[in-house]
Amino acid sequence: MQDIEIGMGKSGRRGFGLDQLSLVPARRTRDADLVDLSWQIDAYQFELPLLSAPMDSVTSPSTAIEVGRLGGLGVLNLEGLWARHENPQAEVEAIAEMDEVTARAHLRQLYDSPVDQDLVVQRIQKLQAAGCYAAGKVSPKRVVAMAELVQRAGLDLLVIQGTTISAEHVSASQEPLNLKRFVRELETPVVLGGCASYRGALHLMQTGAAGVLVGIDGGRSATTGSVTGVGTPMATAIADARAARMRHLDETGVYVQVIADGGMRSGGDVAKAIACGADAVMMGTALANASEAPGGGWHWGQSTMHPSLPQGQMLPTETVGTLEEILLGPTSWCDGRANIFGALRQSMASLGYESVKELQRAELMVVSS
Repeated sequence: MQDIEIGMGKSGRRGFGLDQLSLVPARRTRDADLVDLSWQIDAYQFELPLLSAPMDSVTSPSTAIEVGRLGGLGVLNLEGLWARHENPQAEVEAIAEMDEVTARAHLRQLYDSPVDQDLVVQRIQKLQAAGCYAAGKVSPKRVVAMAELVQRAGLDLLVIQGTTISAEHVSASQEPLNLKRFVRELETPVVLGGCASYRGALHLMQTGAAGVLVGIDGGRSATTGSVTGVGTPMATAIADARAARMRHLDETGVYVQVIADGGMRSGGDVAKAIACGADAVMMGTALANASEAPGGGWHWGQSTMHPSLPQGQMLPTETVGTLEEILLGPTSWCDGRANIFGALRQSMASLGYESVKELQRAELMVVSS
């Protein structure tokens, strides 16, 4: 891609967001009931190419189970409120009547409690007892300390997630985490993220990860872009990761799943993310609008509660429907915020594609500069 001159001696690439793209109809259409939305990562098969975001306002043990029942994968934050408190739901529900400043202060007090290892094990076992795959997120700084615990508890999929992580981290104060060694030594399959560039995605794939999360705090509650200036428009980030996946596959014969993470709120967004090269999506804000969402009327990310440099905001939510209605319908909402995967199915049918893999070949058009 040709660089654009920013000023004398400085140039940059043009990036595109999903809202700047449109899917181009192909030469055939098909019945929607002939469309297959299934997705597989490692040995695990799912009916929907969906992971719920490991945000405490989105995924509790109960909502993770419901997402699993509906065909996706619920990812629980293993450093979040359900890993620190026996019954955090009552505390969270109390913030429904608070203003944002008071609610934020109340939540920070809840996050000041230490992670309880026994609770982490209990949460994982609850998911498995319900017949769901147990997936949990741990931050890069805590993952070494918790690795033995989550493996002993039988976690099915480990998500190591930070605002942005790399396979090569430089530190002057401690031994940096060597992801290439760490991931390969684990028996549990790992998803790593976030990343937003070709080289960053390729390096994470080379660790032996089963999947990479693409996107840097691109959701509605995130403010990383304005706080730090770091970020890449989602469509370009996914396409770059797709190119990295192709190179990694050519060199190793190993296919790594690309999971788009952030900023997708409708079936159209999901369809365009897949057309750019994603295999699945991780959704937060869309699911925070479910009547079962644990956020108590608020939506926030973990980085929102950072004690010295918060990179997110607390946002009030609007109930759109149940989790089932948001994911699979039926719905009376006409703006795409509900029946998201019904809309994806219809999009694929209109384009003539039978599977998610086929949708990755769809033609895209830039509709806005």
